[in-house]
Amino acid sequence: MSPPQASEPWVCVVAPTSVLMVEIENATGSDEAGPSHAEIHVHPGGQGLWVASMARSLDARVSVCGPFGGETGAILRQLAETDGLDVTAVEYAEGSAARVHDRRSGERKEVASMPAQALRRHETDEFFGAALVTGTEADVCVITGAQPADVLGADFFARLTHDLLVGGALVVADLSAEAAVQVAAQGPTLLKMSHLEVIAAGLADEETVDSLHWAARDLVAQGVGTMVVSRADEPTLVVDPEGSWLVHTPALSTVDHRGAGDSMTAAIAVGLGRGMPVLEAVRLGAAAGTLNVTRRGLGTGGRAQIERFATRVMIEELD
Repeated sequence: MSPPQASEPWVCVVAPTSVLMVEIENATGSDEAGPSHAEIHVHPGGQGLWVASMARSLDARVSVCGPFGGETGAILRQLAETDGLDVTAVEYAEGSAARVHDRRSGERKEVASMPAQALRRHETDEFFGAALVTGTEADVCVITGAQPADVLGADFFARLTHDLLVGGALVVADLSAEAAVQVAAQGPTLLKMSHLEVIAAGLADEETVDSLHWAARDLVAQGVGTMVVSRADEPTLVVDPEGSWLVHTPALSTVDHRGAGDSMTAAIAVGLGRGMPVLEAVRLGAAAGTLNVTRRGLGTGGRAQIERFATRVMIEELD
């Protein structure tokens, strides 16, 4: 297997929880609603697969490591591979998670859901080994979280981050709660959290830029290479040992806000994999995340559009 080219980096996505998404919508062009006038869409979901999908849209080679089990897992794996992802599937005794949403009213209503279950000891070991080997070989490894959190213990993410860094990997982590705290202590290349996650983890007291800035600076002082704090429709905060910045994007109309953060994470990872300076990688990430809210497909977009839109992302240095 030949190594990936610099322009098309190899991104490994660690995906503890993949979700089969089934969505019911009104038939295109139909003025009537009801069972006989519906479209049913089936697609892969969950943080890891949304990150992977966006990275693939940016022409990266993408490997996904994660547990896939039962009928839902088999379908998820096939859909992911059809989308051009390389899947390293860990056997999983439980069925992969699934959700059924009805959007015919114009709002998203959950009809049914099957949550992921905790990984067993052997499954956890297999997952760790697969993620470590592939993540070390790739240009950059993205670690995403588990939903619900008890699928994997926080120490799993900390140990994996430590061992990936020992192996020389670039590690981008997009985590929350105790998993984020423990991974931060290992000194990842970049850690991304939302402002609400920073507060919920007890790292900041309030949503102000000053409070979040102090929290991010503290994490960088502890060893995090770059801290990225997304702030919903407010400018993203970026802190590294060289300084602090706010990243401003144009305010666009929103079709679906979900997946914006995952798109940002994916594009940042691709940018770092291409060898971009961190601020330019974040600029690309901000463009991907902002454009994603204008689409119905989570973790989707076009490389040319994202790269052109990135020129409209403004970066403000903080004092």
